[in-house]
Amino acid sequence: MKKINNFIKEYVNNLFNSILSTDMKNLNIAAETILKSIKQNQKIFVCGNGGSAAIANHYVVDFLKFFRERTNYSPKMISLSDNIETITAISNDNDYKYIFSYQAQSLCNKNDLIIIISSSGNSQNVIELLKFSKKNKIKTIGFSGFNGGYLKKNADVSVHINANNYGISEDAHHVLMHGLLQYLIKYFGKKN
Repeated sequence: MKKINNFIKEYVNNLFNSILSTDMKNLNIAAETILKSIKQNQKIFVCGNGGSAAIANHYVVDFLKFFRERTNYSPKMISLSDNIETITAISNDNDYKYIFSYQAQSLCNKNDLIIIISSSGNSQNVIELLKFSKKNKIKTIGFSGFNGGYLKKNADVSVHINANNYGISEDAHHVLMHGLLQYLIKYFGKKN
């Protein structure tokens, strides 16, 4: 029992330190960018692979329901990770690296926002989406871990977690998602 207690304490300490290592200036820019997109009635797309896909889908839940109920805004948030039928069709008929960019070609407009979550920042489907976004003037916010990879270097706003562990990177991204959401509600929500 002592071993698990010590391990959990160390894990949580590492998570805490990785979150605090985030560039708060970029996190603030990310918050402002998300709020501006919501206020201007623009679409916000989110995506990620594996555990990051779950975080992307959680953005949709919390912003469409929780944020909407506590503010005067109705965000238009869509996950590119959510439609397994579309993802498998694109993977099978084209290539897995196009699962996000192919959807974006049909759904995204200039000045929309895409939030990309990727621990490595180097997934081919993330790279293809970033290339498409740059070419079509679609804003991007990238949440990355490890050394940040391509996502850290090419997202318009980079929120990088200094963690070399997938669990800590994903947990930090999830905590920051909730933090951004609750920060925006606290300062821009309905006044009682």
